[in-house]
Amino acid sequence: MIWIKFIALAAVIVVAANFLAKYGDVIAVRTGLGGMFIGVLLLAGATSLPEVLTSISAVSQGTPNIAAGNLLGSNTFNMLLLAVLDLISRKERLLRKAARRHALSGSLAILMITLALYFLLAEIETKVLWVGLDSLIIVGVYIMAVRFISREGHTEKAGTSVIPEGTPKLWVGIAGFLAAAGVLILVTPMLVSTSTDIAEVTGLGTTFVGTTLVAMVTSLPEMVTTIAAIRIGASDMAIGNLFGSNMFNMFALGLTDFFYTGGRFLDVIDPSFALVGMLGLLMTAVALVGNLARLERRIWFIEVDALALFIIYLSGMWLLYQKGLG
Repeated sequence: MIWIKFIALAAVIVVAANFLAKYGDVIAVRTGLGGMFIGVLLLAGATSLPEVLTSISAVSQGTPNIAAGNLLGSNTFNMLLLAVLDLISRKERLLRKAARRHALSGSLAILMITLALYFLLAEIETKVLWVGLDSLIIVGVYIMAVRFISREGHTEKAGTSVIPEGTPKLWVGIAGFLAAAGVLILVTPMLVSTSTDIAEVTGLGTTFVGTTLVAMVTSLPEMVTTIAAIRIGASDMAIGNLFGSNMFNMFALGLTDFFYTGGRFLDVIDPSFALVGMLGLLMTAVALVGNLARLERRIWFIEVDALALFIIYLSGMWLLYQKGLG
């Protein structure tokens, strides 16, 4: 019964995420801001709502490690999706085509993950009211990153093409986008709760589950919207969504501190979670370097850099399991 509930909830998220990608593309076209800008900011923020809600719920229930595992683990899964894109787009190397335009968002994602790891290990005790100074800095850096990407969006806007015939009105796109995001907000916490029940039935630790199963579940919207965006030809939006989601996850790490009243949020996270963060950082760096290096060699049916992402992810999950993280 619990597995049936899990599959049903996941199906609802799949449908909602498809509409999220569809109406996100409408907004990109109608506003002229472009797929990269919409993907990195608007779509990434919406599809990362499950991670934010899950982490806030986790700290309110006194399980900060679930919150940390969810956000840091989602970074690794998002980069795994870049490798999946390679398998989907067999005829055209979409990542090569858009690499230069996404160099900024990929670099900023690496910056924010590195900053979060630094503060996780630095143990800075300074607080402003009940919020840690480290969390405030993370939030501030994200706001600055958004401004940088906004400038890129305005640059891209100058070269916007003619709106295709049959494109829905802007208000339809906004209404549809908000409705799909609302469904995600309502359904995802139930899916996460079901995942926790599955973890208890199978005997897996909740912290490991936070890094793997919960992170994978809350990243389901990113996966579906990315694939859906590729299918409708919005490759910029798909790639921007993944790099932007990693940025947003680190923003959410700082934001969660505002809802944690038991001290500094980063202070109560198990330091061993730095390993999870390093795995996400390594995969983001490999994804960015591989794209910019324009590696064209394929091994059978997959590019070298995409294969490397698969290997790093699977070996990293095995290592975390062997170490019994948390």
